[in-house]
Amino acid sequence: MSAVSPDTDGWVVPVVGGIEEIADRYDGFILDVWGVLHNGVEPYPRVVDTLYRLKNAGKRLCILSNAPVQAETVAGRIETIGIPRDAYHHIMTSGEEVWQHLKHRPDAFYQGLGRRVLHIGPERDKGMIHGLDLVPVADAGEADFVLNTGPGEPADTVATYQPLLDAAVARKLPMVCANPDLTVMRGPEVLICAGSLAQAYEAQGGTVRWHGKPYPGVYRTCLALLGIADKRRIVGVGDSPRTDVAGANAAGIDSLLVAGGLHANEFGFVPGNRLDAGHLTRVLTHGPRPKTVVGRLNW
Repeated sequence: MSAVSPDTDGWVVPVVGGIEEIADRYDGFILDVWGVLHNGVEPYPRVVDTLYRLKNAGKRLCILSNAPVQAETVAGRIETIGIPRDAYHHIMTSGEEVWQHLKHRPDAFYQGLGRRVLHIGPERDKGMIHGLDLVPVADAGEADFVLNTGPGEPADTVATYQPLLDAAVARKLPMVCANPDLTVMRGPEVLICAGSLAQAYEAQGGTVRWHGKPYPGVYRTCLALLGIADKRRIVGVGDSPRTDVAGANAAGIDSLLVAGGLHANEFGFVPGNRLDAGHLTRVLTHGPRPKTVVGRLNW
């Protein structure tokens, strides 16, 4: 292990080689998708086998994605990628939470939104307004609020949407962000997500309602789905300290950071090599601290 610098307060992150080393500690697993189960193109090696091993060991598995679409849509997408529906028990998404809030209007923010919605997002996310009493509009001047599910095209940047964000801020339109992630991996590429647009909107003075990890609503839903009374027996698994680790920590459950996802280079992940606990400790010490780190979700 590399030497740990003094500013870590003596904390050293535990590193494990596989899930088998910690499986006995937990009865329930809340699992991130991108960067943990797959890279946007195919499952990571041995991931599906690991899911089945956990399930066969009696563990309860709930997939939790910051995808800005309903849960059933994500279940279909990951099945196409190669993750069978019978490899886990439940699935929840940030988009599902948004859809339910737009449907039921449970609080003052949603009750005051209005019905005319300007959607920022790709065509495949249009289902987010299906079944809702909403009127889609194409211009900020006609809208009551903005529904942000991310960039319309993979090559888009925040600058692509700057004129639209400027117009929405000028009209003080509230924005609903259906995916707090800033970036995502698609194969070897790193692309912006809805969170990058929402972050820019807030920086301009816009009002944003965020849904998904690390915010508490989706964790409450996952805990209810798992049905495990003792939170100490539940772990949140993800590749992002900002969303997965922070969200699990705030929900009062343990967190397992997967180093081989979006931040693989920063965390020094090399397939087949043991992670450097000293390096990881220095990188992670000033942010949300995971309970444990593993390279990939493998047994």
